[in-house]
Amino acid sequence: MSVPVTAPMTDEARKHIALEYLKRLDTGRDVLELFDEHAQVFFPKCPLANGLDEIRALFGRVGELIAAISHDYAYFNYIAQGDTLVVEGTSSGTTTGGATWRAGVTHAGRWCDVFEIRDHRIQRLFIYLDPDYADADVARYPWLARS
Repeated sequence: MSVPVTAPMTDEARKHIALEYLKRLDTGRDVLELFDEHAQVFFPKCPLANGLDEIRALFGRVGELIAAISHDYAYFNYIAQGDTLVVEGTSSGTTTGGATWRAGVTHAGRWCDVFEIRDHRIQRLFIYLDPDYADADVARYPWLARS
């Protein structure tokens, strides 16, 4: 991505970076170059990742679970305020174990990402979703047994 660092940040510029991040996830391209070297990333059930080395390790661990993912770009909801951009959306995909998920069909697939984007780099990304893509953790939730 070749955005000059001197260009002012707008809500549209932040949306572009967030969308580029999600498209790169879907196609298996490098996402780390979109992050500041001191960025933080949170993913459920993982320790908070600080800096590119820890973020690389976190994405590597999560990547061991997911064989393919596709985000539904046309249906994203965006909320922007200052450096913060919230993106809510849906996804579908396949785990490395062969289980599939699709938002609205299985329990997985709805998510919300909270980005802080400054100086054309992701400074902070907190990912909120249920990481049980395979619906394997239903025994602890009685309402799922009735579904």
